[in-house]
Amino acid sequence: MTLIAICVVALCLAIFIGSRIRRARERRELEQHCIEPETLHDLLTANKRVLVFDIRQPLDLLAYSEIIPGATRVAPKEVMANPFIIPKEEDTVVYCTCPGEKTSREVLHRALALNFSRLKILKGGFAAWKAKGFAVEPYRESFQLDTGA
Repeated sequence: MTLIAICVVALCLAIFIGSRIRRARERRELEQHCIEPETLHDLLTANKRVLVFDIRQPLDLLAYSEIIPGATRVAPKEVMANPFIIPKEEDTVVYCTCPGEKTSREVLHRALALNFSRLKILKGGFAAWKAKGFAVEPYRESFQLDTGA
């Protein structure tokens, strides 16, 4: 009975350590592909060639109808279906709403699987950009909400 308990504890410990290692690796990978709002602002202010894509969910865009000046709006569903909407050979930044960058991470993982090497995600997303007081402009283009129908 004691041997079984020891094996169960060892297995649980191995699973716990493995998940911690995996999360740390994912965090390092994410950091490698992040850009701080200040750095993006500096690049845009200096007129450096960098493309910016707003990949927020439609409801987020409806709630906050603003966009980073010069950004191109692309629905995340479109990017996931056709990642080559985003140029592979140009310096590119994508951003979503949430500080956790969930949508951006999904796009990043898809892009990395397709050997995109110049894609970055805006650390902290649109919220971090606005929190720094950087310029935004109204988003006036029409877009369609996905009703799931």
